[in-house]
Order: sequence, then structure tokens, then C-alpha cells
Amino acid sequence: MLSCKEVSVLLSQVQERRLGPGERLGLELHLMLCAGCTNFRQQLNFMRVALRRYVNREDQP
Repeated sequence: MLSCKEVSVLLSQVQERRLGPGERLGLELHLMLCAGCTNFRQQLNFMRVALRRYVNREDQP
């Protein structure tokens, strides 16, 4: 099973590349068992959405 450190790296990489089947499986198995890493994934997703909204805001000059 993947460690939390390995999962944090994969969660960051998934934003930039497609994970292989083994990586996806290991990641999902770990996330089913680890509340801390699940929370980290939610935080990354929140930041990604917030940044996208900031960049695309209407009040840009």
C-alpha cells in the first residue's frame, strides 16, 4: 500500500498528468482508508477551483 507521502505526491501530479492504472488503484485504496489524505485531496481541489475562479474573474483590467 502507498504511504501518505507517496499519495501526496500522486495527488499533486494528477493535476498535470494522467495516472497509470496501478497508480490510480493504489491511490484510491489508500484514500478509502486514510482520512488525512482524503482531506488533503479535498483541500487541493478547493484551491484549484478557487485559483481558476480568481484567474477567470470578471473584474480583470
